[in-house]
Amino acid sequence: MATVLVLGGTRFFGQKLVERLLAEGYQVTIATRGKSGNPFGGKVEHVVIDRTNASDLQSLMENRTFDIVYDNICYSPNEAKVFCDVFNGKIGKLVFTSTLSTYEIDGAVKVEEDFDPHNYAIRMGDTADFTYGEGKRQAEAVFFKYAEFPVVAVRFPIVMGTDDYTERLHFHVKRVVQEEPIGFVNMEAEMSFIHADEAARFLLWAGETEVEGPFNATATGAITLRTLMELVEKATGKRAKIALLGDDEIRSPYAIPASWYMKNDKATAAGFQFSQLDSWLENLVQDIAKQYT
Repeated sequence: MATVLVLGGTRFFGQKLVERLLAEGYQVTIATRGKSGNPFGGKVEHVVIDRTNASDLQSLMENRTFDIVYDNICYSPNEAKVFCDVFNGKIGKLVFTSTLSTYEIDGAVKVEEDFDPHNYAIRMGDTADFTYGEGKRQAEAVFFKYAEFPVVAVRFPIVMGTDDYTERLHFHVKRVVQEEPIGFVNMEAEMSFIHADEAARFLLWAGETEVEGPFNATATGAITLRTLMELVEKATGKRAKIALLGDDEIRSPYAIPASWYMKNDKATAAGFQFSQLDSWLENLVQDIAKQYT
């Protein structure tokens, strides 16, 4: 039986990944801070650690190995370097959850070559030393330089789902229902998204196959923020109050100045079949709207 370690894994798409791993018959260990509990009970081994503490990781890996490790909670180059120091020689493969935020918001559709972690100047530091996107860029660069095991960096856009604890899509639905304004910068900007179920399915695929390197993982297609808000209006039966700019209280989590989305051609060519964004987004908006109407 293959052994898998998931750093994170008790919430949202991380939880869905563990559910898929268990269904496939893997022996799963999850390592978390313990704040979200263990929704899997005795089906998994649950180790409570601080992901940022090197001695915790060393204790976790004492006299053991894993075939696959999923790291959903690495946000800095320091964390990535410690991971490599501890896990080199002890695992078969790493699947690292990265992000669309490794790419600049410049209106151009993004492909993997737009950020090359193999030739990126490394600047060590902790999470607080970087923006979210730069921390992930640095982490990718460190993994690809220092890891002695295969690495897949999965670049997700914003992940959506009814159980999204960040409630970014919920924010829009709730404010429309309550007839409160939402601040945007550019309503014609396009974005790409992925459903949490598909994100989990992709992570499983990335671990099981021979692929290595950076991979964009997004539902096929993009949507303008104007069209997205029209879906919210349709689901709620109310008109959205749109404000350009606005303060932090009303500003949309999607308030981007230009289009920011990516293509999934590389992963598609490698054999993964993505959903079409328009095949599920409207239904998801309607499901979230039911929570507030």
